[in-house]
Amino acid sequence: MLELFRDDAVLWRGVIRGEQEAFRQLYEAYADLLYAHGLRYMSDAATVKDCIHDLFIDLHTYHASLAPEVNIRFYLLRSFRRKLHAAANKASGNIDLAANFQLTFTDDIEKMLIRGEQERETVQLLVRKLNELPARQKELIYLKFHCDLEYEEIAVLMGISTATCRTLSYRAIKQLREEMAGAPLSLLSLF
Repeated sequence: MLELFRDDAVLWRGVIRGEQEAFRQLYEAYADLLYAHGLRYMSDAATVKDCIHDLFIDLHTYHASLAPEVNIRFYLLRSFRRKLHAAANKASGNIDLAANFQLTFTDDIEKMLIRGEQERETVQLLVRKLNELPARQKELIYLKFHCDLEYEEIAVLMGISTATCRTLSYRAIKQLREEMAGAPLSLLSLF
């Protein structure tokens, strides 16, 4: 009988114990998120998929030595980013993944905002303005509002201090408010 892990902590304990069902559920829960996240840094879909598979192979191989208390989403994004960075460096030398970071107007956003042309135009303007932000601010906005990470987690992931993370966020949101001229910034939560 298959066990359904309803809680991230229970799921993670199952992964640490090496339970195949826990690995399956972890993969199903996070593979799409990781794939979409990876495509924001590099356009080579095959490399992104390889990095996802390498990450899960490592989790399976080293499951017994994993930390027992983690934020799964943060842990996977951080580990996946290392895999992407290693793959990019192997292919092209020493590159900065964050410089390639791109936000896109996705089908999910379209489905949520199909209510009218004006809303669609506002979202497209927001995406354009987000992509005009400096790479680090753009990445931070994505990690904060799409991946639901805390500033402390984003700071670790991006290799900056928490104070710098908060400052970058403040500047990015301030710039967006000024450039969006009154459009609702609640749209940021879609990213």
